[in-house]
Amino acid sequence: MSNEQRNQTGPILALDTSTASMAAAIVSGHEVLAEIQTLAERNHSVHVVTHIQEMLRKSGLANTDIEAIAVGNGPGSYTGMRIAISVAKTLAWVWNKPLVSVSSLEAIAYGAWHQQVSGIAELEKARNGEHWVFPIMDARRGQVYTSAFSMTDASEWTRWLDDGVRIMKDFVDQLEQRLANLPAGSIRSISLVGDLSLHEESAMRLKQIGDAAGVIVQLQPYIQEGKWIAELGLKRLQSGLIEDPHTLIPNYTQLTEAEVVWKAKQAGEAKA
Repeated sequence: MSNEQRNQTGPILALDTSTASMAAAIVSGHEVLAEIQTLAERNHSVHVVTHIQEMLRKSGLANTDIEAIAVGNGPGSYTGMRIAISVAKTLAWVWNKPLVSVSSLEAIAYGAWHQQVSGIAELEKARNGEHWVFPIMDARRGQVYTSAFSMTDASEWTRWLDDGVRIMKDFVDQLEQRLANLPAGSIRSISLVGDLSLHEESAMRLKQIGDAAGVIVQLQPYIQEGKWIAELGLKRLQSGLIEDPHTLIPNYTQLTEAEVVWKAKQAGEAKA
């Protein structure tokens, strides 16, 4: 794809099923032509193709009008991730369209940031510094899938922590230490976003840490939206970061429970 073609990119079909929400959208430029968000994790595989067909109908487009496909590649629900990846890979191959993959965690962080950015801008516009955004998804046993992003006054969005599985309590401890090692006033705000329902204690502790350091802490429940998968996907498409539909796999980040049990059993047999 040439630079001229990238700059003229038409509608992008975006899809993510890594969480309980199936988030899908068709976006052209910054215009959302159609969007669906459903909370039915166990039925993602049943309805995903129907929802895509419905969005094409609502937007008045045919599959030939779609310029590219963007998919959230996790981390998240093991089964859920595979649904979106499988559908996106199949459509990219059958329709002969470029495929790009996006971190589902980054899309949550990016979407949540844009949802509440105006409030922070009005409150803090006179101060210099940067904003930290931490997306989280529950990973059970006190763990979360998480990563870290910053937004500066120059509207520069950067990642500074890879997607991974972390113990929530320890993660907050590490953030406290990191914050303590920075000059006062260098961090303007901290946003903890995503599914906070199972980690309220750690979230409130982070807020207390922020209060003590003079940093605004936003606790923001947020559900994945397809339009941000599309927007981040467009950035990757314009950078030429296109995936091979035959080899793309989800970002699992950790072993499944079955693999953990199997490896423990193998280790026990080896010792015996």
